[in-house]
Order: sequence, then C-alpha cells, then structure tokens
Amino acid sequence: MEDFTLKSTYLAKPGEVERKWYVIDATDIALGRLSTVVASILRGKNKPTYTPNVDTGDNVIIINAANVKLTGNKASGKIYYHHSNHPGGLKERTAGDLREKNPEKLIETSVKGMLPHNSLGQKMGLKLHVYADANHKHEAQKPEVLDITNLI
Repeated sequence: MEDFTLKSTYLAKPGEVERKWYVIDATDIALGRLSTVVASILRGKNKPTYTPNVDTGDNVIIINAANVKLTGNKASGKIYYHHSNHPGGLKERTAGDLREKNPEKLIETSVKGMLPHNSLGQKMGLKLHVYADANHKHEAQKPEVLDITNLI
C-alpha cells in the first residue's frame, strides 16, 4: 500500500502580504482595458499567493488620467447616473464630459466597478491613486513603472 501525503494549499495571511507600488501611464490606453489590468493588480490575481478572502494586491498609481482613450462613441453615448435622494434628483453625465471635468472619477468608477462589492473590495479600492497629470505625491514609495501595453 502506498503512503499518500496530503499537500495543503497555501493560504495567505494578512500580515504576510508583501505589497509593491506600480505607476501606470494611462495615455492613449482604452479605459476598459486599463481598468481590467488595474483591478487584477489591486486584487492580487497577478501573484502566486492570491487568496480570494485576503487582500493580497498591490498599490497602483495611475498618471495622465485625462489622456485615457474612450473607444467608439462612448464619449457621447456612455452615461453615468447618480441620484441626490431628492424627488427628481437623477443626475447624468456622459463619459466624455466626465473625462474633461474630473478624469480621476472616470477611472476610479471604472476600476471599482470591477472589484468585489463588499468590505474587502472597498479596502482594495483604497490602494488606487489616480492623477489627471504626470505629477504624483508617492515618490517616497519608490514605485515601479509598469508598461501594460504588452499585458492587454
């Protein structure tokens, strides 16, 4: 009779997670393709230590958010809604208008929609830092530049 040894699956613990910082330049990258790559990095799915119930992801800094590309007619056809909780308080903005006035909000909305919709997803969303231009305040973290053009 053979001796079978059980090999246990590795499960990451919150204290053992090693986090990195990445900088991604959003210039001329389609919004959806950028968002999927960033969401998987925030979740930690690019690491071999990925555990679904633990935040194993890295921090992501997105620069030049004002230069993100909207394909097709999304600039005029895609509409974002929110409600003020008052009667008749439904507000709407097109994606092109949002990109002009608040490009950080456009990318944050897109990425956070791809994260889990629970308290763990909210913690993952806090590791996303979006800036409209090339300047950011995270130089002390020594972020690595990540070129995602070969990932998409």
